[in-house]
Amino acid sequence: MSMVHKYVLDARVLDLFAGSGALGLEALSRGARAVDFIESDRISLTGLERNISELGAVQSARVHRADALKFLDGLTADRYDLAFADPPYRQGLARQVIDRWLACRFSAVIGVEHESDERMPAGGETRRYGATSITLFGERFSAAASERPE
Repeated sequence: MSMVHKYVLDARVLDLFAGSGALGLEALSRGARAVDFIESDRISLTGLERNISELGAVQSARVHRADALKFLDGLTADRYDLAFADPPYRQGLARQVIDRWLACRFSAVIGVEHESDERMPAGGETRRYGATSITLFGERFSAAASERPE
């Protein structure tokens, strides 16, 4: 979250593959205006809805039981200020999320968590944390990425 903290205040946020909702709820705690949580797993949805309720975030949160990639296919450009994606590993989903973002920039900034050995398209800034990486895309990150060696 520290990498995108300046984009959070009053932001419209998308949390893809939301799971427990940790990323979106953290954004709300830091001043995001609203978060759309996208999750398809029934068990995860139960926990997500409980977490939203327990944290008193019901008014600022919308939960969508949906396939994240299909949800993205219905978006228009600039729908969100900030998007997060933490898809399951070893399925190529992180790359598919970024490919959709590159085709239709549905958010100003997007951060995707992925395995460090999964290659992301050029134009993002990647931070590696052992076997896990986070790649950020957006205007601010593309300039930094072009100056960083792989």
